Amino acid sequence: MADNSIFLRVDEVAKVLDVSESYAYKIMKQLNKELAKKGKIVVSGRVNRKYFYKRIDCTDKTEGG
Repeated sequence: MADNSIFLRVDEVAKVLDVSESYAYKIMKQLNKELAKKGKIVVSGRVNRKYFYKRIDCTDKTEGG
């Protein structure tokens, strides 16, 4: 998957957070629920890259933060 895609997949989330894929799915589900409440379109099994890095408080400009 290209690093410049809009969405992160579970393996990418798990790697960034250094957690299991099952826990990464839980995090993604929580973030997608937050986005849906804001009226945003979400994709199951994916999470918006920019929102993800914002929510984990990442300030690394290369990762969308």
